[in-house]
Amino acid sequence: MQPAIRVLMMPRDTNAHGTIFGGHILSLLDQAGAVAAHAIGARKVVTVAIREVVFKEPVHVGDIVSLYAEVTQVGTTSLTIRVRVEAHEPIGGRSVEVTTAELVYVQVDDRGRPVPIQRTLPPRDAEC
Repeated sequence: MQPAIRVLMMPRDTNAHGTIFGGHILSLLDQAGAVAAHAIGARKVVTVAIREVVFKEPVHVGDIVSLYAEVTQVGTTSLTIRVRVEAHEPIGGRSVEVTTAELVYVQVDDRGRPVPIQRTLPPRDAEC
């Protein structure tokens, strides 16, 4: 898996319990998957499925959340991407796996219709 996104969790991202809102993590998952899709040459992609997200550990304000992604399957117009989310406590060094999920994207044209993916290799210095 390649690094896709790294974000510091802020108070604005919390839920009523004082931990990071699950919806915020879902948004980051979706973005990380799109980063991986673009890295292999997909252009405009839309999310069609996020498969089973199970939150194993809470994420706290001040944690650094790292998302790692890998393309696991490329079809004619669709891609499946696995994304792993980890939370790192900058002081104390605690690091936990928050969740892992599979996301499915479809490449579309400007009208929203599926179009074939022309897979390309990422540049050597690309992170994802």
